[in-house]
Amino acid sequence: MKFSKLILAAAAVLGTSTSSKAFALDLYMDTKTKQIYGEPGSDRQPIGNFERAERAPSNNATPAPKTERTGQSTSGDRGARLKEMAERAQLVGKIESIEERVKEREKQLTLDKNGLQFETADKNFRFKIGGRIHTDYTHSGNDNFFFSDGSPIQANDGTELRRGRLEFSGTFFKDWDFKSQIDFADNSVGVKDMFISYREGFAKVNVGHQKQAFSRELQESSNDLMFMERSLMNVLNAPLVDRAIGLNVSKSDKNWTGQVGLYGESIDSNNNSMDESWGTNSRVTFAPINEKARIVHLGVAGNYRKPSGSGQLFGPSNGMRFRHETSHITNLFPTDSGTIGNIEDIKMLGLEASGVYGPFSAGGEYTHSWIGRRNGLDSLSFQGWYGEAAWTLTGESRKYKEGKFHRVEPTQNFSFSKGGWGAWELAARVAGVDMNYGAFRGGKMKNFTVALNWYVNNNVRFMFNYDKILEIKDSPLVTASGGKPDGLHTFMFRSQIAF
Repeated sequence: MKFSKLILAAAAVLGTSTSSKAFALDLYMDTKTKQIYGEPGSDRQPIGNFERAERAPSNNATPAPKTERTGQSTSGDRGARLKEMAERAQLVGKIESIEERVKEREKQLTLDKNGLQFETADKNFRFKIGGRIHTDYTHSGNDNFFFSDGSPIQANDGTELRRGRLEFSGTFFKDWDFKSQIDFADNSVGVKDMFISYREGFAKVNVGHQKQAFSRELQESSNDLMFMERSLMNVLNAPLVDRAIGLNVSKSDKNWTGQVGLYGESIDSNNNSMDESWGTNSRVTFAPINEKARIVHLGVAGNYRKPSGSGQLFGPSNGMRFRHETSHITNLFPTDSGTIGNIEDIKMLGLEASGVYGPFSAGGEYTHSWIGRRNGLDSLSFQGWYGEAAWTLTGESRKYKEGKFHRVEPTQNFSFSKGGWGAWELAARVAGVDMNYGAFRGGKMKNFTVALNWYVNNNVRFMFNYDKILEIKDSPLVTASGGKPDGLHTFMFRSQIAF
């Protein structure tokens, strides 16, 4: 309801005839409709006591004095009129006070690009509802392959709900935060983020299921990545340093971030270990240049994980498996280390470097993993990397905050009526993973990915990806003639809304 209507409603209640007698009236405002009432009721809040006093009308039929008939006022008349003007000013002031109260209540409930948000007037308590929907289509070509035992396999084509999440987050007593994120993709319910935080004092402390302190690519939200799937380097990262239950302590300012964590294992339907392994990791980033359209980002991270006393490591047995799936729906794995058993511990090192210059951005990461093994088995050494570059064709720059990059926000939203076309981004990536070490043949692969992203507005994005295998060795797959599966190419499309 517009404030002009509110003023008219208040005036209708308060505005009696100038000939009425003095009275006092309690007024109430409906919290839903914002209408004014003269008596209490359901959903009505008191807004104050309003009083109006006017001089009583005269019943004497005696004609007005000559001075009044001729347009001249007596001193008594002037006093009455001044009193009436003061009362009207008081009435206007009280109506303005009502407007301010309504505006304050409207500030406590907002719906914008960040979702639905509530907060108390003192900002000590807040609550937000958000979410995301990622709907994908995938098609693969030249995918007629065979396993070493001769059984045929092809990549799956089709559509899927890649992510369908609801997010609930908020604040209690100003310093205590929580975040709860549930995913309904794959026709099942899964837990993503679910933790509480305390952020007063020297650092921020998170306790619960959360992302571990390793790798910029893994830390960044799927809403913000330039490509539909993470790089080949993630073959080494995801099984060990994705989400897990633990404790994370972090500190940051405009130019640097630092965090360290101690974790158990992930909440995952495929992980049924009862005697969990444990791990610790840390990540530090520094941005010597951090301006709106010029950014230089550097980072280093380390991870250490130890199996449980009974030898378990992310599963019911002492083993890890590293493999690459061409897309989430394909169910095709060109590289597969198989289960690596008798693990003593795993150490990891990650290096990061990225930059933004106006509409151009470039960056990359490198991960090295050392796998110690028991019972006289040789240790293993794996490595993964990627390099990427992007150009926002419409001129916008990527956003950067606290050691992470965020998706482009268009200068002009797409609109037929207003002539805006949103933001368009062209990106390319080359990535590799090497799991061959000594006599161990886990596979080696490089691929190339190109992406065209259309940011319709701050919440809606459409993504077009093409992926091609550049080089592959020791794959579990072969072609019909016994050759390498390096002719595989994959087309992907995604519609995304996030808030």
